Amino acid sequence: MSPMLLHKVFAVVLTISLLLVSVVAQKMNRIPTGVWGGQHIRIEVGAKSATIEYDCATGVIDGPLVVDSNGHFNLHGTHKMERGGPIRQGEEPKQHPAAYTGSIKGDTMTLTLKIADFDAETFTLEKGKPGELVKCK
Repeated sequence: MSPMLLHKVFAVVLTISLLLVSVVAQKMNRIPTGVWGGQHIRIEVGAKSATIEYDCATGVIDGPLVVDSNGHFNLHGTHKMERGGPIRQGEEPKQHPAAYTGSIKGDTMTLTLKIADFDAETFTLEKGKPGELVKCK
């Protein structure tokens, strides 16, 4: 094998190795999939996104759902407020950009929701718990 060809093969193998290490590192540092629940909140974490249900609102976090080496996350998504009572035909709740920050330690997640012009709200959730919701009526 010529030195030039050997160099190209080495570069390809190195690139593939670095990509595999990156993928493995991301899998180890992501929010575990499944249900997380707490008072007034339930999150269903999927492979690429998470859906959130509150007493009177819903939200979506688009992936990747990664955490840093200390278990902290800073994610973005959307938030829709709901209200009690009848809803007019064709009426859709307004969607707001939302920041979801927090941390995970073991099976406990602390999540802070921040929506522009509203006070931040913090929740504590546990992996595998269904959540305790009191839906708007």
